[in-house]
Amino acid sequence: MALSYAGVTVELREILLKDKPTSMLQASAKGTVPVLVLPDNSVIDESAEVMMWALDQQDSDSWWQNDLANETIALVKENDFVFKKHLDHYKYADRHPEHPVIFYRTAAEKFLRTLEQRLARERFLMDAQLTFADVAIFPFIRQFAFVDKAWFDRAPYPKLQTWLQAFLESDLFLDVMKKLPTWCENPSYE
Repeated sequence: MALSYAGVTVELREILLKDKPTSMLQASAKGTVPVLVLPDNSVIDESAEVMMWALDQQDSDSWWQNDLANETIALVKENDFVFKKHLDHYKYADRHPEHPVIFYRTAAEKFLRTLEQRLARERFLMDAQLTFADVAIFPFIRQFAFVDKAWFDRAPYPKLQTWLQAFLESDLFLDVMKKLPTWCENPSYE
């Protein structure tokens, strides 16, 4: 979303994570997405860093706000290092049988309550306008919501539900979510 917003032209390659292309693994041995290979062949393979790079290219609506930098970084880190762990356990509870699924959902809800409180004060997570934090956190809340959408829609997070729905219906999201064919590293032409 940040790359599109910044107007950066990129070659997108849809891959199957269960069949990672050699060129992806050569660019980033982590084997995770995203992987952004820059024209100088340097690599950025962390989502927040890709976003920051994109905003360095162009940030016409001021998604990055220096006066909120510390607070933004703290919230995104809580998302990336605390909430994401609970989300992964909730999403893949069958891989983590030491606790029932509700245990992982309840652990993740602490962050949802934080976001709900923020959204009760402002339209977006940091301010009255969309910022870096909203775009960085949205994909994870989307994943969480769709683990059990019926539960999420009934949960006591009306502001978060409205925030999520606005993202899901946004032109920016809909434009970047267009499905691409899976990229083939060595296509055979018969």
